[in-house]
Amino acid sequence: MLMELNHIVKYVGERCLLRLDNLKIHTGDKIGLIGRNGAGKSTLLGLMAGTVQPDEGQIKRCSTVSFIPQIDCAVGSDQIIDSSIARELTVDCNDKELMSGGEKTRFKIAVALSKHAELLLADEPSSNLDIEGAELIQTKLHEFPGALVVVSHDRQLLDVVCNVIWEIENSEVQIYPGNYSQFLAQKRVERAQQEREYENYVRDKQELSAAITDRTGRSDSTRKAPKRMGNSEARLHKMGDQKAKKNLDKAVKAMKSRLEKLTVKEKPQDSRPVTFDLVNADDFHGKEVVRCERLNKCFGARVIFQDADFQLLRGQKAAIVGPNGCGKTTLLKMILTRDGQCRVSPKARIGYFAQDFDNLDVNRSILDNVMASSTNEEGKVRLLLARLLFRREDIFKPVSVLSGGERTRVSLAKLTAGAFNVLFLDEPTNFLDLPSLEALEAVLADYQGTLLFVSHDRQFIDKVATNLIRIESGKLQCFHGNYSQYLTAQKEQTKNVGSDSKMVLEYRLSEVLSKLSMTKDPDSVERLEKEYFKLLAMIKA
Repeated sequence: MLMELNHIVKYVGERCLLRLDNLKIHTGDKIGLIGRNGAGKSTLLGLMAGTVQPDEGQIKRCSTVSFIPQIDCAVGSDQIIDSSIARELTVDCNDKELMSGGEKTRFKIAVALSKHAELLLADEPSSNLDIEGAELIQTKLHEFPGALVVVSHDRQLLDVVCNVIWEIENSEVQIYPGNYSQFLAQKRVERAQQEREYENYVRDKQELSAAITDRTGRSDSTRKAPKRMGNSEARLHKMGDQKAKKNLDKAVKAMKSRLEKLTVKEKPQDSRPVTFDLVNADDFHGKEVVRCERLNKCFGARVIFQDADFQLLRGQKAAIVGPNGCGKTTLLKMILTRDGQCRVSPKARIGYFAQDFDNLDVNRSILDNVMASSTNEEGKVRLLLARLLFRREDIFKPVSVLSGGERTRVSLAKLTAGAFNVLFLDEPTNFLDLPSLEALEAVLADYQGTLLFVSHDRQFIDKVATNLIRIESGKLQCFHGNYSQYLTAQKEQTKNVGSDSKMVLEYRLSEVLSKLSMTKDPDSVERLEKEYFKLLAMIKA
């Protein structure tokens, strides 16, 4: 056993966030920790790591522990990284000040893995990573020799890496063996069983209640003699029905006892849905929103953009894609600051979702943060926050105590409450639970305004984007279509190039064979034979 949590209770204000009887982590456990945003996933990892203290209970640690935090991406000179791990994760330790969000994520993962601990705690380890980076981290976690507890909204990661799922629901942890897909199957069976038990309970209760009412009525009616009877006849009538009445009363008593002993089954409740409500601004009547010409950007000797061009038109929903550190966030910020090489229409009112939550004041409350950029009265903002599951006293929480998913919802609330007709979103799906991610995906797919966003979630890009802007080698390559369509076009292009290359190789092979048949010089024959076999291998490859 590596860790044991006994009788843990943790409060946030007056709310009991976690109430855990007994949890154990053993060697070989690869645990996926899931639950709605704000359920307490990050808090539970903090309790395990020792960065958060319980209000009640004890935590017994029997192993070394390494922690990859969700939000804290601080990069310091005192953090030690194993050189081999740095190479595997392509971490450049000499360029810490200029790291992108994805590069900072790789750095903190490399720091955690370099400790070679027996238990690794990972809170959203694939956030901000490009697609290749997320696959690399997935492989590293799968190969990790120790035990693992990981919080992630990446369904593929949870399927490949995990052998048990812990779900936080109603302050408690339920344990399900298997990966995420197996968890979903178990939940469906569990839900169906709960619905059957509730239906059976309601049916039995209704049948017993109806039978009790019927028997009671029949019992009461035996006391009444017909009006046509005289007093003597009535007394005889009542005496004759005493046995029947006694049997009816006995049956009523037995049924009431059964009704009291009936195990109460609560109706299965659906989780409250998150509702995003973006206003489809229709007051932008121009054609061009943004134009960048001969865009250049360097950080020291590091070239980000070199004579790059792109154009964003009204109504387009363009996704910026590319590897970590290529300049995706930099491009958004250059447009926002109206860099000299970026022209923005004066009619554009841009709402910006920052990857690192720079648009939030962590010392102010949820309500104050949203009201700061709102054109609406407080009552409407409160309704907006309620749709995002911030209700009653929750809206007065300081942002500093919120989880990553909750901060994401507050940042999106600021966009919803503001009078914007153009949206810039930098990794908006980071930290969102799956139901919230799907809700955001749906509302952005229907959004009629102009949208420029950064994301590494291929499915999200496919559902939302109408255009792609790929950053590669300092240039901006524009493509009309979503990510899947882009990959298909790339494969076709590679296929065509491959066909042309094969024709060139085959033509050269015929030349070599011709020369071999004509030359008698031993050195030339040896050289041509080597080239022949090399060309043959390339053609067959």
